[in-house]
Amino acid sequence: MTFRGITTSAGVVLLAALAMPATAGAQGIGSAGAGSGSDAGASSGKDRDVRGHGRDRKRGQGGKRVDIAPYIEIDQIVTAELSPGDQVLTYTQAAVGVDASIQGRNNGLAASVRYQRQFGWGRRAGDGDAISGLVRGYTTVARGVTIEAGALASQVNVENGGPALAPGTLSGNGKTTVYSAYAGPSVQTRVGDLDVSGNYRAGFTKVDQSSRAQDAQTGAAADVFDKSVSHMADVQAGFAPGTVLPVGMGAAGSFYQEDISNLDQRVRDAQARALVTVPVSRTVQVVGAIGYEDVEVSNRDVLRGDDGVPVIGSDGRYRTDKSVPRQLSYDVSGLIWDVAVMWRPSRRTSLSAHVGRRYGSTTYGGTLAYAPNDRSQFSVNVYDNIAGFGGQLNRALDQLPDDFEVVRDPVTGELRGCVSSLESGNCLSGVLGSVRSSVFRARGVAANYTMQIGRINAGIGAGYDRRRYIAAEGTILASANGVVDENWWMTAYVGGDLGRDAGWSANVYANWIDSNDPLTTDVSGYGATASYYKMFAPRLRGTVAVSLYGQQSAAPSIDDLWTASALAGLRYTF
Repeated sequence: MTFRGITTSAGVVLLAALAMPATAGAQGIGSAGAGSGSDAGASSGKDRDVRGHGRDRKRGQGGKRVDIAPYIEIDQIVTAELSPGDQVLTYTQAAVGVDASIQGRNNGLAASVRYQRQFGWGRRAGDGDAISGLVRGYTTVARGVTIEAGALASQVNVENGGPALAPGTLSGNGKTTVYSAYAGPSVQTRVGDLDVSGNYRAGFTKVDQSSRAQDAQTGAAADVFDKSVSHMADVQAGFAPGTVLPVGMGAAGSFYQEDISNLDQRVRDAQARALVTVPVSRTVQVVGAIGYEDVEVSNRDVLRGDDGVPVIGSDGRYRTDKSVPRQLSYDVSGLIWDVAVMWRPSRRTSLSAHVGRRYGSTTYGGTLAYAPNDRSQFSVNVYDNIAGFGGQLNRALDQLPDDFEVVRDPVTGELRGCVSSLESGNCLSGVLGSVRSSVFRARGVAANYTMQIGRINAGIGAGYDRRRYIAAEGTILASANGVVDENWWMTAYVGGDLGRDAGWSANVYANWIDSNDPLTTDVSGYGATASYYKMFAPRLRGTVAVSLYGQQSAAPSIDDLWTASALAGLRYTF
C-alpha cells in the first residue's frame, strides 16, 4: 500500500512508543473489592487483578533481560490467483525492522516494528510500501507510579465501508491502514488503611485509505472511520475488609470521552459509585456497587451543496456542517448497579463474573485467567461497553501483555491478530472487524490459550463481537442507527525449533462478518501459512514460506477470491 504522505508520521508514533515505555485504565462500574488491592472494572469486562497477575509477577522479578534485534530483509515472492482469474504476479520485497523485548523490575517493553517496500515485476504487479507494528510497555517513575503506552499499525481490507478483513495479499496500493497509540500514568498507593488507585489514558487512532482503496468502495465508504481522540480516567479509594469494618467500603468514579472527526461525533460517559465488599471465604468475595451514570452520544449533520447533495471531501468521507448544532442520538442517565462474584483460589487462577444495570439495560461481563503452570495460560473476557472504533482499539491495546512475540504472516509481513505470550489478553482480531465511523455499543467474548511444549510454542484465539451502531435521527448517519455488525473470528499459530539453527511455523485464521446493513454484504476471510527457516551464518537467516488466502462474499454478483503465494528470502540481523 502506498503511504508516501504518512509513512514518516506513522513511524514517529511507533518509534516514540518504543522510546517511552506502556497498562491501563478502563471505564467500568468497578466491581472490584474496595480496598482489596484489586482495581477491577468488572463492567468493562476488565479485571486488572485477574489480568495483571502475570504482569505483576514479571514486574517484581529481579535482574534484567534486554533483547533488541534490528534487521534487514530481501524476499522474492510469487503470487498466483486461483479464483476468479489465473494471473501470476512476481514481486521483490525489501524490509527493515526491529524486534525488541526489555523486561526488568521497573521497566518492560515488547515491540515489533517493520517497514517494507514491494517492487512489482511487470505492469500488473504494482509497487507499494507498508508499515506495521505493535508496541507495548511501561516504566516506573516512582513508587506506585508507572507511565504506560502502546501503539499499533496494521493493514485491513475494508468491504463496502464497514466490515474489515485481514489482508490476504501483499500490502499494495489498495489497502487501508489503521494507526493507534495511547499513553498515560497509573497510580496505586496507600494512605494509612485506605487503598487509593487511579489512572488516565489519552489515545489517538487514525484510519488511512489510499486513493485506490477509496475508489474501490461504494458510497458507503464515506462512513469509514477517519480519526478520533479518546480520554479515559478512573479513580478508586476504599478500605479492605477487616480494617475499619468487617466488610470493605469504598467509592469510585470514572470518565470516558471520545471525539470522532467524522461528523463531529462524541461519546461521553461519566459515573460515580459506592462499593461494598463482603468476604464469603478465603478465596471468594461478593462485591456490590451502586451509583449514578450519565451517557451521551451526539453528532452533527453532513455539509450539503446548493443542490442538497451531501459533500464528500478529498479523503472520500463526508464533510461536516459546523454551522448546525450537535444532535443527541443517545442520552441515558440514572441509577446503575452491579453485583459481582470474585474467586481467587490461587495466584494462578482468577475469576470475576458480574451482572448489573448500565446503559439503561441489563449488562453482563467477567474475566477468567487460568495458568496451570509456567508454560501455559487460558483466559476469557466478556465485555459490554459504548465507544467508537478508536476508543475500542485503545482499550484492546491496553489489555495486551507487557511481554510477547508478534505473530506475523511470513509472506506479507503483516500482523496476524494475536501475539504469543504466556500472559492473558493476547488478541486484537475482534476489535478490527469493522471500521464504520459511528459510535456503537459492543458486546462480545474473547478467549485465548497459549502453551509451550518443549521446543514448540502454540496458541489459539477465538471470539465473537457484536456492535449495534448509534447515530442521530435527522442526520445523514441516521441510516447507520440500529445497524448491527457481528464478527466471529478465530486464529491459531504453532512453531518451534529444529535443532540449533533451524525452525518452522504455521498459522491459520478466519473471520465471518455478518451485517444487517442493506448497503453492505456478509463477508468471510480465510488464510493459512507455513514457513521454514535455516541459519546460514550466526546473523544470516534464509526463509521459505507458502500461503493460501480466500475471501468470500454473500452477494452472488461478487466472485470468491483465492490466491496462493510462495516466498524465498534472506534476513540479516544486526
